[in-house]
Amino acid sequence: MPQFAYRARNRSGELVEGMLEGNDRGAALIQIERLGLFPVTVDVSKATTPAPGEAPQARRKFELAALLPPTVRDYLHRSKRPKLRELATYTQQLANLLQAGMPLTLALNSMTHIESKGIKSEVSKQLRQEVMEGRSLSEAMSRQSMIFSDLYINMVRAGESSGALVDVLRRMAAHYERFAEVQSKFVSAMVYPAIVAFVGVAIAVVFMVKILPTFISIFDGMEMQLPIMTQMLVNLSDFLRGYWWLLVLMGISLVILTRRYQASPHGRRNLDRWKMRAPVFGNVIRLNLFGQFARTLSTLLENGVPVLTALKITEQIMPNVIVKEAVAKTREAVTDGKTIAQPLAQSRIFPQLMVDLVRIGEETGDVPASLRNLAETYERDLDIALRTLTNLIEPIMIIVMAIGVCFLLLSVLSAMFAMTSNIAR
Repeated sequence: MPQFAYRARNRSGELVEGMLEGNDRGAALIQIERLGLFPVTVDVSKATTPAPGEAPQARRKFELAALLPPTVRDYLHRSKRPKLRELATYTQQLANLLQAGMPLTLALNSMTHIESKGIKSEVSKQLRQEVMEGRSLSEAMSRQSMIFSDLYINMVRAGESSGALVDVLRRMAAHYERFAEVQSKFVSAMVYPAIVAFVGVAIAVVFMVKILPTFISIFDGMEMQLPIMTQMLVNLSDFLRGYWWLLVLMGISLVILTRRYQASPHGRRNLDRWKMRAPVFGNVIRLNLFGQFARTLSTLLENGVPVLTALKITEQIMPNVIVKEAVAKTREAVTDGKTIAQPLAQSRIFPQLMVDLVRIGEETGDVPASLRNLAETYERDLDIALRTLTNLIEPIMIIVMAIGVCFLLLSVLSAMFAMTSNIAR
């Protein structure tokens, strides 16, 4: 029977090493968990050779899977990237099972039966299988790159190293829940203006294409000149009915050109810079970016991820190129021995409040706490800014709609007055 060398951590977080016998890695892993330990690595001892049959086949299977590019493995798994709230729910469920004292393999097995929207049961089955083969949870998750991001994987790896996997999972669930909440606030703030704009444009188009031509046909037999406003509306109606395909073609061309411009490095940088400087909306975008930077970096540092790795992951997930480049320069400066606050100030992107609090955190030795306070501050300010934006958009939309309705009414009424005057003559 083959022997296995294992490294594991007990409930206090201390590293334990030892040897045991088992038919395969799965059996060895179960023995380790029965000892009340959290396995880190399980390898076949060099002094023994694996039994013929099952173990070599399993190893060949996973070695073959490891040779595939991540994109190909993701396609074969046919898993789409889950939403933030779905990932938060999955993480919280796994943390609850581990908190109850369930071994990792059994917890993952239970996750295959728990309803988790957005994450298929095959994901948990694959994780369990690879953990049974002796891989760590973070290593198994790295093979599911469409589901688990670098941020998630590094957090889990830090939790495994410190023996505080449950606490890390709970923090990750709270982290994704916060981001999902901010995302939902953005969507909610834009839903009302979008609906009002769509309904207004739809009503105007129906009026000019269907109703207005019927109304104007009344004047066909009369020798009278239509008022200027009515004539403008008639010309617009004729254009929409005769050249609607040109408008569709122009819209499609505009979308294609915009996407091509945004896909180029120069265009993406210009658009991201304009978003941050845009009136009204720019403040909302900046608060969201700064809050996301502070929240992500604080979460990573609080869970023991090295500062350079944390900055690299934060750089990768930032959606704005301008902020991404500033974080990259910060990471390079920290590599050269500088503090985080120095390159943040030199970038002229981040506000002075962030620079000052990060500097204070470095002086007191508690940068994660300073970043966490910053994240909470920016998230509160973002909530206020979104409410202000919504309150500002609503009256603007009402005014625009009122102007449009008045124009349509005046165009129709002026034509009717002109017709009445013509008949009276």
